[in-house]
Amino acid sequence: MSPLVRMILRRLALSVLILLVVSVLIFAATLLLPGDPARAILGQQATPERVAALTAQLGLDRPAPERYLTWLGGVLTGDLGFSAATGGPVSELLGGRIGASALLLVLTAVISTPIALALGARAAVRRGTRTDSALSGASLVLAALPEFVIGVLLVVLFATSVLQVLPSVTIARPGEPVWARPEQLVLPVVTLALVVIPYVVRMTRATLSETLDAGYVEMARLKGLPERTVLFRHAVPHTIGPVAQVIALQLAWLAGGVVVVEFLFRYPGIGQALIDAVANRDVQVVQAITLIIAAFYVVVNLAADVAGILADPRIRHSSTGGGS
Repeated sequence: MSPLVRMILRRLALSVLILLVVSVLIFAATLLLPGDPARAILGQQATPERVAALTAQLGLDRPAPERYLTWLGGVLTGDLGFSAATGGPVSELLGGRIGASALLLVLTAVISTPIALALGARAAVRRGTRTDSALSGASLVLAALPEFVIGVLLVVLFATSVLQVLPSVTIARPGEPVWARPEQLVLPVVTLALVVIPYVVRMTRATLSETLDAGYVEMARLKGLPERTVLFRHAVPHTIGPVAQVIALQLAWLAGGVVVVEFLFRYPGIGQALIDAVANRDVQVVQAITLIIAAFYVVVNLAADVAGILADPRIRHSSTGGGS
């Protein structure tokens, strides 16, 4: 087995271990929530008999380790349990919401990644010019703004006070897919994109600037190669790994940051479902959504690690040399 394959397998095994540890932490955190879940769910109908019956139905009277193993076994088989608020399966409750949130994340990634890479590369190539200063200043300002501030500013500009051309909240009817009304996706996607782009721009500029000053790039220029060839053949491959890590971190952040944006725009995704579940003390929904977000974070970082390994010429060459 080549060193490259062994390295990727080690990253995969580490990711599985991290997910297992995260599942324990998630389960333990829900145990520490204040109050009695059964009493909170029943509300004013919380008689001692009903509380005891619901506690037994939810399995809250069993030891915590036994409940964790039961929950983990259900997760591994695709059974996320039942929602105490709706009485139905958690997978059925979250099915459409996961799709709605995934649509936001995919649109944001598809739009923000090429824009950020292009702007970062342009700033690196034009270091010290007005273009570089303008891009660096704009990215710094955007990076300093929280996502809810950016969202509110966009609502003021395009949905309420100034232009009034876009809806300020989701206007889809119950049961209607969010993509049936594309205009309601614009502000949430732009908000998330404006949060992600500055960090990728700054990392791309810093990494590519450092690479352009490297000795092998200067050697390529001295050989008379066109600047475009020097940039794409000699400089860009050495920047993919670090930039991929930053892109992965930002896309992974979207899984958590989407909660704020969905709440701001009343978007029917997992973020809004998580807020409702916490308010209703719907423990199994909270566990499922948190584990989904954690799994997304781990998978995206694993993909970035693998992309960085495969893109790094030094690792590829050492792997080839070791296998020969």
